Amino acid sequence: MDKRQFLVAGALGAVLPFQAQAAPSSARTGPGLLTVTGAITRSNRSPLDPALDQLMVKHGTKFDKAWEFDAAMLARLPTVTIQPTLEYDAKTHKLSGPLLSSVVGAAGVAAGASVMLIMRALDGYTVAVSLADANRYRMILATTLDGVPMSIGGLGPLWAVYDADRLADFKDKPLTERYALCPWGLYFIEAKTL
Repeated sequence: MDKRQFLVAGALGAVLPFQAQAAPSSARTGPGLLTVTGAITRSNRSPLDPALDQLMVKHGTKFDKAWEFDAAMLARLPTVTIQPTLEYDAKTHKLSGPLLSSVVGAAGVAAGASVMLIMRALDGYTVAVSLADANRYRMILATTLDGVPMSIGGLGPLWAVYDADRLADFKDKPLTERYALCPWGLYFIEAKTL
């Protein structure tokens, strides 16, 4: 091996691990927490199975392709922390997780896409927010509350939420009216083209 080949091999050896790490992995290693369907360009799970996807069937969802996230996949996305006052106890709490736009982007929704994000919670609560509004509100997919992973039975494991205290659209509303666009126990998002 001559000097040039040695230097090229060394440079590639230093760069390639970082490139591989930057690309989102499609392989789940844990239970699926969030399914994204609709106007996506990536897929890592099979179509809706009427026999085995019982909750999705009961909630009337349908899809041929989807991107499914586990906790590790979400943890690899850049994290944002907000500190809103929550309606449930009227106290300020620290919520952390990736931007909602980063989550749907990892599933293949284009950054400037004209889509409505139809978000569905485990209890069936459904809300629609445009991707443009999700960006404007800097909505996050919270995975932790005060540094602790959120659990099913509480507000988790995932909560699409914004910092209502700092947004003109919400800060002057009564506390009980600030979070209508924020489903906790989120498990399903359809990116619907407008």
